[in-house]
Amino acid sequence: MAKDIHPEYFPKAKVSCACGNSFVVGATKPEIKVEICSKCHPFFTGEKKLLDTAGRVEKFKSRQSKVAAPKTKKARSKKTK
Repeated sequence: MAKDIHPEYFPKAKVSCACGNSFVVGATKPEIKVEICSKCHPFFTGEKKLLDTAGRVEKFKSRQSKVAAPKTKKARSKKTK
């Protein structure tokens, strides 16, 4: 193996979730912060809830409410010489 090209490995890196859950894994960073883990993710918990990151649902609904009827084109009149 080539020397000095591999990152430092931390066998006991702490992972912290936004829900408060924390666990230890091996990683190249000593501490990792995540938004969703297996304790709070709907796929693993069996709950059906909407995960809205950064208000994307509200942005979509506001854009859809602003959409107006399509504009009609005006008929051009020909110029006479």
